[in-house]
Amino acid sequence: MSNLLIFIGRLAGMLGVALGAASVGARILGVFFVGTLQVGTLLQASIASMVLGTLAYAAAVAEQRR
Repeated sequence: MSNLLIFIGRLAGMLGVALGAASVGARILGVFFVGTLQVGTLLQASIASMVLGTLAYAAAVAEQRR
């Protein structure tokens, strides 16, 4: 279970960084919409994904036996 949580944490973290970079890059270029989504929505999704990754890592650490 710990390995699964670590995998989820890494995947969510990478997705969050990618979404954050895309939203910041689009905003620097002056674009307010990426597809049908606002850039702010993408930034919030990246924050939520990074929080999920952090919580998955915290759960993996809490699950480890000492």
